[in-house]
Amino acid sequence: MMLPEPFFGIMIAVGLTETLTFISGFTLGVVPGFVTGCSIIIISDIATLPGAWTPFIALIIGLIGIIAGVMRSVVATPTVGMMALSALLLTLMSETLQNVWVALFYNVPVVATMVIGLSTLIAALANNIIMFTTVGLRIIPIISDSSARRP
Repeated sequence: MMLPEPFFGIMIAVGLTETLTFISGFTLGVVPGFVTGCSIIIISDIATLPGAWTPFIALIIGLIGIIAGVMRSVVATPTVGMMALSALLLTLMSETLQNVWVALFYNVPVVATMVIGLSTLIAALANNIIMFTTVGLRIIPIISDSSARRP
């Protein structure tokens, strides 16, 4: 059974993609973070018809997992401020890379794609900051504790 396309649009708009990727990278490491980010994009695109963008967007979101995994070696326990700053910087990176890809793929000026994508950037920033600082801060300790207890 395929879910209606608007369902996936809502899930992406809420910011779960970046949040789950960050949580995976931060708690489980660089490779699981990368795989989670790539998998979320590939699986959602299979459900809504993949395109030429799929591998590139998957790599960009996977990069969030890699960065989160590296951050864990620097910061053991996340704070609200760290999570908000991470959401801000990673969203700016992700949206910028996605807009650059669109510009290169469709042969349009990068500035034009950035301007056109401004509303998406603002929505993504708001969503990711909220999700990282609420959901992320609650789930990271749970996964970290359960991972530490495994033999």
